Amino acid sequence: MSEVPADWLRPLGQTGLTVSMICAGGGPLGSMPGNFGYEVPADRGIETVRRILRGPITFLDTSNNYSGGESERRIGAVLAETGGVPEGFVLATKIDRDAGNKFPAARVRRSLEESLERLGMERIPLLYLHDPEHVSFEEGMADGGPVGEMLRIRDEGLALHLGVAGGPVDLLRRYVATGAFEALITHNRYTLVDRSAGELIDFAHGRGVAVVNAAVLGGGILAKGTAGSSRYAYREAPAEVVAAVAAMEEACARHGVPLGAAAVQFSTRDPRIASTIVGFSRPERVDEVVAQASWPIPDELWGELEALTPPATTWLN
Repeated sequence: MSEVPADWLRPLGQTGLTVSMICAGGGPLGSMPGNFGYEVPADRGIETVRRILRGPITFLDTSNNYSGGESERRIGAVLAETGGVPEGFVLATKIDRDAGNKFPAARVRRSLEESLERLGMERIPLLYLHDPEHVSFEEGMADGGPVGEMLRIRDEGLALHLGVAGGPVDLLRRYVATGAFEALITHNRYTLVDRSAGELIDFAHGRGVAVVNAAVLGGGILAKGTAGSSRYAYREAPAEVVAAVAAMEEACARHGVPLGAAAVQFSTRDPRIASTIVGFSRPERVDEVVAQASWPIPDELWGELEALTPPATTWLN
C-alpha cells in the first residue's frame, strides 16, 4: 500500500481505528445491475480491488448480500494473492437477513461465518447490522434477535467493533441511542440534494459514534449529471431533484469544478463525517475519485449549491 497523505486519515469515532476520508464501496465490485444499471465482470472487479489496496484509500466496505456474496468473494481473492489485509487498512462487512427478510440469531451467526470464509479472515474489524428497516425495532432488539447476537459475536472477538447501516433516519437514531453501536452508515440522505440525515448525523456525532456517509453520488446522477441519469437513490428522481442537479451542473461548470467533485467534497469537508463511501466498479474510477476529493473548490460555489438544494418535501427521510 502506498503512503497515505496525513490529511486523508481520520479517527473512526471512538473505535481506535483510523480510516481514510474516502471509503471504497464494495456494492458495485460484485456486479449489481439492478441497482447500478450495468454488469461488472469478475476480472474487472478483482482488478478494482487490487487498485484500491494500493492506496491512498485505507477503508473498504462490503456486505454479505452484495451480489449474493460475489463482492466478498472478489475481495477475498485479492486478499489471498496479497497475503491478507494490508497493515493499517480497515475492512468492514455487514450482517444480512435470511430469505424471509428476518434476522434471527442463527442467521446473524451464519452471515458472519459466510463473510469470514469468503474474505479468508478470522475476524472482522467492523461489522454492521445491514438494513434493519426490514424488521421492527422491537424485533431487532429482542432476545434471539440480531443486536443481541452481534454483541455476543463482539464479545467472542469475531468482530472488533459494531455498526448499524440503513436508510430510515428515525429508526437509525433509535439504534444509535441503544449504545450498542460504534459506527453508523447513512446512505443517500446527506448529499447535495438531500439533507434528511442532518439531525441523525448530529445525534450520532454528539454521542461519539462514527458517521460514515454513503451514496453521496445518489447512485450516479451526481457523478454523471442529468445527461447520464435521471435516477436518484436507485429510483426515478422527482422532477424538482433533476432540475436542481441540472442547475448545480451549470454552477459547477462556471467555476470549472466537476459535479462529482462537489458531491464528494460536500461530505468529506463536513467535520462530523469520518469517512465517505464511494462505490467503485473499475480501477480507473479510483483515481478519478481520489482526484475529485482534492479538487480545489471556491467558497462561493458552496453558497450557490446550497441555494439550489431541493425542498425537504423531495427528501427521502
